[in-house]
Amino acid sequence: MIEVQHLTKRYRDRVAVEDLTFQVEEGEILGFLGPNGAGKSTTMKILTGFLPPSEGTARVGGFDVFEQPLEVKRRIGYLPETPPLYPEMTVRGYLQFVGSLKGLPGRGLKAEVERVAGLTGVTHVMDRVIQNLSKGYKQRVGIAQALLGSPPVLILDEPTEGLDPTQRAEVRALIKSLAGKHTVILSTHILPEVTVTCEKVLIINQGKIVAYDEIRKLAHLHGQAENVSLEEIFIKLTAA
Repeated sequence: MIEVQHLTKRYRDRVAVEDLTFQVEEGEILGFLGPNGAGKSTTMKILTGFLPPSEGTARVGGFDVFEQPLEVKRRIGYLPETPPLYPEMTVRGYLQFVGSLKGLPGRGLKAEVERVAGLTGVTHVMDRVIQNLSKGYKQRVGIAQALLGSPPVLILDEPTEGLDPTQRAEVRALIKSLAGKHTVILSTHILPEVTVTCEKVLIINQGKIVAYDEIRKLAHLHGQAENVSLEEIFIKLTAA
């Protein structure tokens, strides 16, 4: 569903990502990990068409991100690290607005807004102004807009940022339930979330891939003990 070949992004003399090659199969949830400044957000911006690569190619659903950008954007739901909200709008008004931008038909738009509101737990705040919501609820609204139209690919950058432990568990369960129906790239600093949500992880450090495999295989390759944690593997691989 997602194919990345030799992806590189340079900013003058700084290389943000270098020669990334990976793929995400249909229905798979890939944990996308790395320390701050590793190049995760840059990679996700390239995949969603927000940034052009310096070299390499990226394809989503068979469509080239920069040769056929509209076809790619029709197939992607994107939650950036800072949710793209309009604080002066109500939750309902905002979701209806985003749905109309995505070209959802008027007859089905109301039902679709109600569907994603129910999935993300914002039904009871639909008529509140977004700027008056807590950070956790703003994050939920951001996830809801990504789910509108049920796109086959979801790219989620820190989707549980600002949520309390209960809300985090609910969103984690939601993301896990998307497996098979959606192809998901999940970027987060909360490694236990990746362990329970993803089977496969991609770890980058200083713009380069340092690991790309199933979690259980990484544990076997990098752990001296059977119960080595993903956190221990992550620290080991990104220490340099």
